[in-house]
Amino acid sequence: MLIEIEEKNELIEIIRRFSGRKVAVIGDLMLDVYVWGKVDRISPEAPVPVVQVGRRSQCLGGAANVMRNVVTLGGTVFALGVVGDDYSGRELGKLLQEYGIDASGVMVDPERPTTQKQRVMAGSQQLLRIDYEELAPVSEPIRRALVERLRRLLQTEALDAVVIEDYAKGLFSEAMAQEIVDLANCYGVMVTLDPNPRNPMCLHGLTIMKPNRNEAYAMAGMNLPARLPPPAEDVELRDVARRLRGCWQVKYLLISLAAQGMALFMDGDDYALIPTRAREVYDVSGAGDTVIAACTLALAAGGAAVEAAAIANHAAGIVVGKLGTVTVTAQEVIDSIETALGG
Repeated sequence: MLIEIEEKNELIEIIRRFSGRKVAVIGDLMLDVYVWGKVDRISPEAPVPVVQVGRRSQCLGGAANVMRNVVTLGGTVFALGVVGDDYSGRELGKLLQEYGIDASGVMVDPERPTTQKQRVMAGSQQLLRIDYEELAPVSEPIRRALVERLRRLLQTEALDAVVIEDYAKGLFSEAMAQEIVDLANCYGVMVTLDPNPRNPMCLHGLTIMKPNRNEAYAMAGMNLPARLPPPAEDVELRDVARRLRGCWQVKYLLISLAAQGMALFMDGDDYALIPTRAREVYDVSGAGDTVIAACTLALAAGGAAVEAAAIANHAAGIVVGKLGTVTVTAQEVIDSIETALGG
């Protein structure tokens, strides 16, 4: 059954309750670096553009981008993850501090580098991305330390939610991730997950899981069709959802559909389709991070799943209209809702 959604005043009231919500985010921390320049010639050495660099910038990426989105939306964040004993790790730590994020749960592993994604930009066009990373599993002692840190937070901080942000960089084993879910559930704290099919897992006890369409199909062991029907007519997508909800036993499954918006699958055959809110798309970098941050906060603030999905969809529509890995504020989301639903 298709569920209709979106009542403006209720959505805005939920967003106003974001303030003060406490969220622990555990996941793959990254430093996003941007090299900005211009191109006016091709290299004589190879058929590639020559970038004349004008400036360099950096920001929180990966799970750390989820953290800063939670902060800019009004929440309080406790960071759990791993960095290397290197320049990028120290810079990432400084950025966490700038956003007022509690980084006492960030472990330093001198045996692995901090994950860094470096993007070379010419104007608004991304020419190249260079990744510095180590994909080998994080050591068991560090994994244990992270779980114990989460346990202490659950005992002392009255957390509203835990977010597991998996970029398949070696942090999570299935056993560790399931322990995190079980631990949070023992304290009555909901857990949301942004999964990655390159790290196959099947967890039980999640409140919401948010793959994009490609990830959902891969996790369900199905091939993405060459032509995508409108979501309301997409029988295959609903089959994917049934498979995932059956395997994972997740309460809510939110699938991002890029330009087609989002689909939220609930109990039985109930589902909601949320049309895209992007007015103009410049860059999709980090949009999924914004979705999981906004959706988690909305659920923590007492919103229903359909309301949380609608709010997250508005937030995503804002960030894809900006260039680079960026965040969104609560007021921007409220303004988007006012514009879309009448102010």
